[in-house]
Amino acid sequence: MLFKYKAVDDKGISKEGEIDAQSKDLAISGLQRRGLIVISVRDEKENKSFLSFSFLEKISMKEIVILSRQISTLFEAQVSALKAFTMLAVNTENKILSKKLTEIADDLQAGVSISGALSKHPDIFSNFYINMVKVGEETGKLNETFDHLANYLNRQYALTSKTRNALIYPVFVVLTFFVVMGLMFVVVIPKLSAIILDSGQEPPIYTKIVIGLSNFFVHYGFLVIIFLVLLGFWLFKLSRTEKGKIYLDKMRLSIPAVGNLYKRLYLSRIADNMDTMLTSGIPIVRAIDITSEVVDSRVYKEVLKDVADGVKSGLSFSIAFEKHTEQIPGIMIQMIKVGEETGSLGKILKTLSEFYKKEVDDAVDTLVGLIEPIMIVVLGLGVGVLLVSVLMPIYNLAGGIQ
Repeated sequence: MLFKYKAVDDKGISKEGEIDAQSKDLAISGLQRRGLIVISVRDEKENKSFLSFSFLEKISMKEIVILSRQISTLFEAQVSALKAFTMLAVNTENKILSKKLTEIADDLQAGVSISGALSKHPDIFSNFYINMVKVGEETGKLNETFDHLANYLNRQYALTSKTRNALIYPVFVVLTFFVVMGLMFVVVIPKLSAIILDSGQEPPIYTKIVIGLSNFFVHYGFLVIIFLVLLGFWLFKLSRTEKGKIYLDKMRLSIPAVGNLYKRLYLSRIADNMDTMLTSGIPIVRAIDITSEVVDSRVYKEVLKDVADGVKSGLSFSIAFEKHTEQIPGIMIQMIKVGEETGSLGKILKTLSEFYKKEVDDAVDTLVGLIEPIMIVVLGLGVGVLLVSVLMPIYNLAGGIQ
């Protein structure tokens, strides 16, 4: 097989060419025996393929966690940044991430700093991530920085995944409920109602309502589907605008039970971000600005922007938060105030992060524990009411015939 390669020799000179080998691993081994640092190796057939599904791939947070851990390990083993990113680019299965790491290695070869090379890929590395790496470069503790980043991202990944997974089940049950009810109205009820109407018997009022709804869905159900499609399209367009994102975030926070869950999630994220950055030596104003960009809520982003402006004007961190008691609970403000007075703000923020993480875990467990039986009961009652509404007249009719 023929492979195209990009590599760097021991003098730092870039090399490109082709190598014949039975496999990709053997091609890499052959290049390394020549004293080359391999940047990328590609099968020629891959480049000539008409069908590429790489656009379906994406880089998950879990892959960034693993990547950060690997970089930390390589730096701790005294592997140079260029060699570390080159090795990771070659050994990463995700083609998109491999390409990004290759580009980063190219930038490092050209003399760009690690943070500068990472900043060219904001779709993968957040402002928070890049600033943390920059601090690591300035302090000479890059291995510790990447280890902190891996731990932080792992915490956020676990927290976000648990919250998202907890909401999947209720959404699935709700969708199942509507599908079952739709099939009942469109397929089952019309057949049973025909028996009632053909008998000439006067059905009860609740049966008339069910038959009327069934007739509506049979004849005008397509209008409901069109409405739902248009509603989904409108929500999609709304989510693409800044005002729409703020509106949807406010709506999300106002939903009973779910709103409190998201609020605790954002508070945990804010405290964890601030603790990680302040501990790393990032100034508080800069830390607040970066946190506002990665909190993933337009509502809390606006709160943090206002808090940053307040701190810039001379207010303390806690006093700047006091203007937003609707989004920031009093206990959090008081604990931050204690941290400022005792000089242990980082420790207080870490405590708050762990506290709200536990609150999210408990809220998720409670939400799932409540939703499961409620949804099952509602689904059972809905189907039961429909069946009783049409079966009781049929039963009465059968009894009258006897």
